[in-house]
Amino acid sequence: MNLDLGDLDTFVAVARARSFRDAARAAGRSASAVSEAVRRLEEQLGVRLLHRTTRSVAPTEAGARLLDRLVPALGEVAAAVDVVNGFRDRPAGTLRLNVPISAARLVLPDIIPAFLAAYPEVQLEVIADDAFIDVLAAGCDAGIRYDERLEQDMIAVPIGPRVQRFATAAAPAYLDRRGRPEHPRDLLEHACMRGRFSSGQMITWEFERDGEVVRVDPAGPLLVSAGAAIDLAVDAAIAGVGVIQLFEDWLRPHLDSGALEPVLEPWWQSFSGPFLYYPGRRLVPAPLRAFIDFVRTSQAPGARTNCS
Repeated sequence: MNLDLGDLDTFVAVARARSFRDAARAAGRSASAVSEAVRRLEEQLGVRLLHRTTRSVAPTEAGARLLDRLVPALGEVAAAVDVVNGFRDRPAGTLRLNVPISAARLVLPDIIPAFLAAYPEVQLEVIADDAFIDVLAAGCDAGIRYDERLEQDMIAVPIGPRVQRFATAAAPAYLDRRGRPEHPRDLLEHACMRGRFSSGQMITWEFERDGEVVRVDPAGPLLVSAGAAIDLAVDAAIAGVGVIQLFEDWLRPHLDSGALEPVLEPWWQSFSGPFLYYPGRRLVPAPLRAFIDFVRTSQAPGARTNCS
């Protein structure tokens, strides 16, 4: 039986992501192409591998057994192929990173151009996605996440600024009209642009001063998905629609220009910067190893293992 290795890899991605659409998005392919690859594999094997409904995808018993055997086998194939990279003067191949949209905007621009210049034979693919997914199931080599969202048993390397803040701001004209909040709870009387995670969870606004933490859930006229539609909320804030809370670095150009005015700055909450993370129990592909070494050299040194 002559099975296509790519079809097997696609089946693993779909089975682990439990979604044709998510697997396709992670692979940069169409959902129809991914579905066709799985259908072709099932036809060749003569057995159904996945249960499909309009809302979910799950392995059949046959699919689960195949998945258990395929994952380590495909890992060995990838590792065997990557050994060849050790004989090259410079690493080559594809490096796939899954990152939050905030990292794609605020962290990677200071790193990627120099990295690609240093390793011209590496092709970098960045999937910007604020959903918390299994990067390996999605076919990625590594991911970037903030500390509280790191997966277990992963090696984590600091990447980007180590201390960041959430900034709250509004247009001066809006504040002239509605007044300037003196305490975070005053925001309950203001129009605020809110964000929602892909899971449906609303993003709570948090503030901290002298050890006191205040969480508020203000209302407002505009609700956007976290990451993808944030610029719409920023534009609305600049236009005077209401108050926005976002990464300080994201808002910094508008704060510096005066288009936005800081609100409750003594209460702005600091948090630790993100980490590049990757599995510590498998051979690290040469392009990823080159990226890790580059980040360690150019960013804060050191790494840790997250096993909490």
